Amino acid sequence: MNEFTHKIATLGDIPAIEKLMTLSINQLLGPLLTKDQLEASFDSMGLDDQLIKDETYFMIYSKNIFVGCGGWSNRETLFGGNHTPNRDDQFLDPKKDSARIRAMYTHPDWTRKGVGSLVMSLGEEAAKKLGFKKCELMATQSGILLYKTQGYEPIEDVLYKAKSGKTVPMVRMEKDI
Repeated sequence: MNEFTHKIATLGDIPAIEKLMTLSINQLLGPLLTKDQLEASFDSMGLDDQLIKDETYFMIYSKNIFVGCGGWSNRETLFGGNHTPNRDDQFLDPKKDSARIRAMYTHPDWTRKGVGSLVMSLGEEAAKKLGFKKCELMATQSGILLYKTQGYEPIEDVLYKAKSGKTVPMVRMEKDI
């Protein structure tokens, strides 16, 4: 079993995070989608620097190798990057809302080794400390299996429509924590 370490991402980490995101989207999600769906994915995914500013975004390392990232949020936005039009930075109410698991990306050489599971565990534990009882996420086609194995249940199929008009299928999922 790999031994991972993690740190809270800073704004200075953005170039490394963006490089990993692009690699992960192209190599892990890309083979599961059409060219048009992959293009739409880049509209629906990417860096949300609010997570970094909120100190809720984790960078995962194996020794000194950056192998994955992801985080959680107590804000309304469920998915997307700074460029995605569905943004809402309003805070959630832990008594009635689900915390968000957000922006998870793994280096293609490190899939199925526990990176994503660790990110989810870190996010869920932090959300619990703020009083949240549930977590919610928007799954891409490459993430659905991981989320199901971590106890997330599908609650809605979504066909995301990009600014270009191209679409990509996604699944909204939720878990009691």
